[in-house]
Amino acid sequence: MLGEGILKGMAETAKNFFLSYVSKERLTTVEYPEERIPAVEAARVFPFLVYDGADWQAGMRCVACQICEKECPPKCIYIEKSKDKKPDFAGKPQFYPTRFDIDVSVCMSCQICVEVCPFEAIKMDNEFELATGDRFGGLLYDRHQLARSNEYYHSVHPTEASEVDARLAAEKAKVEAKSKTAAQAAAAKAAAPAPPAGGGR
Repeated sequence: MLGEGILKGMAETAKNFFLSYVSKERLTTVEYPEERIPAVEAARVFPFLVYDGADWQAGMRCVACQICEKECPPKCIYIEKSKDKKPDFAGKPQFYPTRFDIDVSVCMSCQICVEVCPFEAIKMDNEFELATGDRFGGLLYDRHQLARSNEYYHSVHPTEASEVDARLAAEKAKVEAKSKTAAQAAAAKAAAPAPPAGGGR
């Protein structure tokens, strides 16, 4: 029938128009900032650095490997690696970033830094209210401003954070089991009787 497609389109438009007055899901106008829509878990705005424990400096997961800095397309990440090592949250000596800055005025929220990080140290935040009158210094975030606890990570990305914690725990258990096996083998070797000297008849 001639014009059937136009009639179907108009019917769909009319249905959406009338439903927008009665269906909560179709009420698309949000009176921001008085009304706010909760951010979905997959939302991403700008990166932050994850730390474990209560002290952000001691618990920082980042070991300044600089992979994210190299892979960042707009080159908005600036890292300086420490000359020494210090114990991390688990007590293992690690390098750490003496400087870790992200220029959020340049960041395009691509999440490549998150994908390439082998230490689960950098994640995407959902905080978007970052307006400032300082165009340059106010949008250059240092490691203290970027640091967020693992609990905060769980609050913004609970599913992803639980998967990351489970994976890190499994890797830690694997390393501990391997070191325990090596220690047992060394102890067994030390306890074995020494062969007789000379080996003659």
